[in-house]
Amino acid sequence: MQGRALDKTGRRGLADSARFLKTLVAAPRLTGAVAPSGRALARAMAAAIGSPSQGLVVELGPGTGPVTQSLIETGVPPERLVLVEYDPGFCRMLERRFRGVRVIQGDAYDLSRTLASFAGQPIAAVVSSLPLLNQPPPRRTKLIADAFALMGPAGVFVQFTYGLQSPVPREACANNYSAIRSRPILRNLPPAFVWTYRLDTKSGDLAKGR
Repeated sequence: MQGRALDKTGRRGLADSARFLKTLVAAPRLTGAVAPSGRALARAMAAAIGSPSQGLVVELGPGTGPVTQSLIETGVPPERLVLVEYDPGFCRMLERRFRGVRVIQGDAYDLSRTLASFAGQPIAAVVSSLPLLNQPPPRRTKLIADAFALMGPAGVFVQFTYGLQSPVPREACANNYSAIRSRPILRNLPPAFVWTYRLDTKSGDLAKGR
């Protein structure tokens, strides 16, 4: 029984990686990774939002769902999860895998329009696996500004990156957001960092990595 379960998990992992590679070849600027986020990275991203007792958790670019799975495992109820995914194939996969989760096929860089049906509902956190560094700085700046406009002052924005520098431009953070970088997640391939952003109008400097 255990052998069959492990075999099924292995097959799913291989299938997800193959789908990811296919999407990368078709649209490299939208995918930006050669494989889904590893387990350690997914758990770190889920942990970074803390334990919001209420409000929606919006995930941007969920792909095949490794971060979605970790969010659910850390206690976020499926009915409070909203997944924004551009690729229709990934959307169908996510709907099959995660019962009760709401999946929106749309543009994460146009959040006010994509999430229009959730207007007025509190949003506690935005968790992003988007390849931000593939986008020009103004577009990255607009994304985080739009996210906090929807979340309000208590919100948190979580983003992973493979580089040492903040994926949100440094000048955009100054006098707007505090930013904390995690330790390197060496068990991910390639190693990655998780950045956590919060509104902070008192600070003009980007926080140093821990």
